[in-house]
Amino acid sequence: MTHLLHLDSSARRTSFSRELTARYAATWQGTRTYRDLAADPVPVIGEAWTEICDALLTAGITDPAHYTDVVGTPAHKQAWAIVEPLLAELLAADVVLIGAPMYNFSIPAALKTWIDQVTFPRMSLRGKAFVIAGARGGTYAPGTPRAPFDHHERYLRDFVAGHYDVDDVRFVHAELTNALVDPHLAAREGERAASREAALKAL
Repeated sequence: MTHLLHLDSSARRTSFSRELTARYAATWQGTRTYRDLAADPVPVIGEAWTEICDALLTAGITDPAHYTDVVGTPAHKQAWAIVEPLLAELLAADVVLIGAPMYNFSIPAALKTWIDQVTFPRMSLRGKAFVIAGARGGTYAPGTPRAPFDHHERYLRDFVAGHYDVDDVRFVHAELTNALVDPHLAAREGERAASREAALKAL
């Protein structure tokens, strides 16, 4: 049976990205692990984590099953106690579903912290699929004036494909969400609603 790792990272308990991931998860035909990175934040990496990475590089270890070979000091063990359950969830997943709103042209700090904790040198996740559901206050679609400021999808796509060696990465975005609250975008409410409906349908 296929397994889904479902991550949400929006600081809002009711958010567009959470609505999108919930739609996808509701159709999932398999087992699922859920983690709310905003409600239960992952600690930032510390020096012991960097020492583990350095030791993996020095030893040439790329198989996650042997990562613990370099976990030796009490500080390393303390750092690994944080990493171990997060990494196990990631490795067990066939599909990783990420709710990722755009914050300040990029991703939420809560999501970046998770990425930092579970990412190690030359780590391949080939064979897994990633589905990323985004929400943006404006529009950053190709050809729009703000497209060059999209360090949200671009970062996640480059990272997942480039570092994790994953070729199945799919993005669905609800755009112009600020049309609900920003008077300057009020005239684009129809576009916002259409973008949301299209995203829900795609998921």
